[in-house]
This record gives sequence, structure tokens and C-alpha cells, in this order.
Amino acid sequence: MKKISNVFYITIGLIILAVGFGAFSPGSFEAITSNIKNFVASTFGWYYMLLMSFMLVLSIFFTLSPYGRIRLGKDTDRPQFSTVTWIAMLFSAGMGIGLVFYGAAEPLSHFAISPATEEPNTDEAFKEALRQSFFHWGLHVWAMYGVIALSLAFFQFRKQEPGLISATLKPIFGNKMKGPRGVLVDVLAVFATSFGVATSLGFGAVQINAGLNYLFGVSIGISSQFIIIAIVTVLFIMSAWSGLSKGIKYLSNANIVLALALLGFILILGPTLLIFNMFTDSFGGYLANLVNMSMRTAPLNADNREWLDGWTIFYWAWWISWAPFVSMFIARVSKGRTIREFMIGVLVAPTLLGSFWFSAFGTTAIDMQKQGLTDLTASSTELTIFEMFNAMPLSLFISIFAILLIASFFITSADSATFVLGMQSTNGSLTPPNNVKLIWGIIQSTIAVILLSVNGLTALQNTIIIAALPFSFIMLLMIVALLKALKAEAKEMKLKK
Repeated sequence: MKKISNVFYITIGLIILAVGFGAFSPGSFEAITSNIKNFVASTFGWYYMLLMSFMLVLSIFFTLSPYGRIRLGKDTDRPQFSTVTWIAMLFSAGMGIGLVFYGAAEPLSHFAISPATEEPNTDEAFKEALRQSFFHWGLHVWAMYGVIALSLAFFQFRKQEPGLISATLKPIFGNKMKGPRGVLVDVLAVFATSFGVATSLGFGAVQINAGLNYLFGVSIGISSQFIIIAIVTVLFIMSAWSGLSKGIKYLSNANIVLALALLGFILILGPTLLIFNMFTDSFGGYLANLVNMSMRTAPLNADNREWLDGWTIFYWAWWISWAPFVSMFIARVSKGRTIREFMIGVLVAPTLLGSFWFSAFGTTAIDMQKQGLTDLTASSTELTIFEMFNAMPLSLFISIFAILLIASFFITSADSATFVLGMQSTNGSLTPPNNVKLIWGIIQSTIAVILLSVNGLTALQNTIIIAALPFSFIMLLMIVALLKALKAEAKEMKLKK
């Protein structure tokens, strides 16, 4: 335990305070966090829209600029993982479980209510539903993850700095980041990561529980969810224990195979031609309307603004709150790639895969709804996908397959986060000790179980969205530091020539 830093102990103390408040006074905790979250969304919505758009512009700049030739590591370094495995890791750690959870439910919701069309449940609303889903899970999100991961990877592998967010700010603040300022930055990152993953564990357990109840009558409640979390915890700790090149690598590859297989079932059993046509048309519409969608704040329409606060601005804050974990993991597995190769991979592959996923599941769900085959709008979010499968051939087989995929994504996200939390609490070690990863695994699962037992997951979700605001300012500082360091690096490389 000698490697453990003060960040570990301070964050544990804050977690105990927050979880204790949520456990003993769940109503007050949710009311307070909801009020703060609503204030942040309504007051800083314009800021989030500009920030995420800036990230996309910046990612394109890094791809096209001469900086793109710089390698994330020594000039002789080459990628540790194959391109397919690398993309699988990005996809699994970033948002795999969310795609299963929202793949059918989100487009269906936008089909019924959307800020861009006054006529819900129409053909135009159908296309808009897919465009909005692409927007919320596409280029902006991955640009933000990519830019922050680029900063982390550049300083870790090119400059041999510790794998800490605070270390990326040294070009601005110098060695002051080794003191209390650096600890504060890293504590915020670890706090957001631990709560974000605990929330994901909780929601994942709820969806697996709902699926098992729907298929086999397994009772819904904290007892079943506790057993699910306990089993998943053992599995993801075993994976994290085996290391990056074994457990996480193999699970990520398995995730992609399972996800592509499930996608294949939907393409074959669903409205195949309509799926391909809707993807082509809606993705083109997404790209054509990207600027307008990126800047939409609806200042003169209260109903549209409420929708934006509940969807787009909520998503932007949610993704920012996940940035410490996802970006750090992306950075860790990207050593040896050039900046151009890195940015193209992070931007293009997950966006295309995610968009096609929403096209397949969203088109199938909306088509069923339009034809009156089943009323999916009456289902809860976690059950929508299972209700959709129920109206298709081989429904039991596909549903069981989907539960396996959810569990697999569940495990991969958790073990990736455990690895990152281990790095952050051991002074940026690229190979954190197994005992530290074990402790973090148990902590994440304990948070999820406690807050599930008192219906406190919504308040927890609110808390990390609130934490996204201060972290967004740290992100801007990271960009300034990265640009400063890249400029110096480019000058040095020129001198070497």
C-alpha cells in the first residue's frame, strides 16, 4: 500500500460523506442535487453547447494540423494493441452499455417529442429522432473524449509525466501541480469517476434485473440487484486483476463480437431495407444540420428549452462527468499512435458504429410503433428493448443474448474504471497494484448497492452532473497546456531536423 497517494484517502472521505447523506436522508439529497442540477442546466446550457462544439473544432484541427505527425510516445514506439482491439476498447469503455440501454428507447422518445418538429409521430419526426440520437452519442462526445485523452496520452508517453490529470497542467502551473492544487484536481477526477461508474453499475443491475424478470419472472428488488452486482463485481475484479493485456483486452474483443451478432439479428429479423435507408438519410441529415444542432439553445421557446435541458444539455454534462475515466482509459491504450491516427480513430469509428446501432434498434422500434404491432411507449426505459424483442421471431434467444451483452459491457466498463481509479490513486502508475484495484472494485459496488437500496441513484446521477461544471474548466486548462506543449514540441522536432 506504499504507492497509494493522498488522493485515495481524501476521495474515500468525500465518498463516505456523500453516500452517508444519500443513505440516511435520500429525499433531501435528491431534492438538493436536483435543484442544483436544474440551475446548472438552465444557467450554463449555452456554455456546454459552445464547449462541446469547440471540442469538435479542436479535434479536427489536431487531425489536419502538422501536429498530427507527432507520435504519442517515442518516435520509435508503435501501438500496443491492434486497431480492431483498440476500437473495441474505446467502444466498450466509452458507452457500450448505454447503447444497449437507450438503443431503442431514445429514438422512440424523440419520435414522440422533439424540439425540431411540431408534428410528433410523423415521417419527419422519425428522421429527426435518429438525427438527435446520432447527435447525442456522436462526434461531439468523442471529440471531447479524444481531446482530453490526447492531452493525457501526450504528457504520459511523450513527456514521461505521471498518468494524472494534474500532470497535464504543468506547462501552465509548473511544479505547483505537485502540491495541493494537483491533489484537488485529481480528487475531483477520482470522485467523478467512482460515482459515475457506481451509477452505471446501479442502472446496469436494474436493466439486467428487469430483463430477467420479463423473461423468467425473477423478482425485481434490491435482493436480486444485490446478487447481480455481487456476481458482476467478482467477474470485473478478476478481469482487472489479470491486467490490461489480458482480461480487459479479451472482454473488449468479446463485446464487439457479441454486439455485432446482436446487431446482425436485428438487421435480419427487423425491417432490413428500411434500416439501411433510414441510416443513410438520417446520417446525411445529421451532418448537414450539425452546426444548427450544435448551437441550439431555444432562448424564446420554453417548451423546446425544457426538452434541451432534459436531453442535450443533460447529455453534455453527463459525458463531461465521465471524461476523467473514459479519456484516461483511452489514453492508456493509445501509446504509439500518431496524433492524426489517434484522432481519426476516436472520432470516426465509435460515431459510425453508434449511429448505425441507433438506426437498427431505433428504426425497428419506431416501425413497430407505427404499425401498431406493440405499444413500446408504455414500457419503462429498461424494458423497451425486451418488449421490442418480444414482437420479433426468436424473441427468447435474442433477449438472453442481449442480457449477456449488457453483462459483458457492464463488466468491461467496471474493470476499465477500476484500472483508471487505481492509476489515479497511486501517483499515476501505469500498472496499479492489484490490491488497490480490488479496493476500488469493492467501493464502486458498495456505493451502487447502498444507493439502490434507498432509491438514491437519481441523486447520485445529479451529483456527478454537478461535478461536470468545475471539471469543464479543468478541461479548458488542459487544452491550453496541451497547445503550449505541442508548440514547444514542434519547434524542438524542427530543430532536430
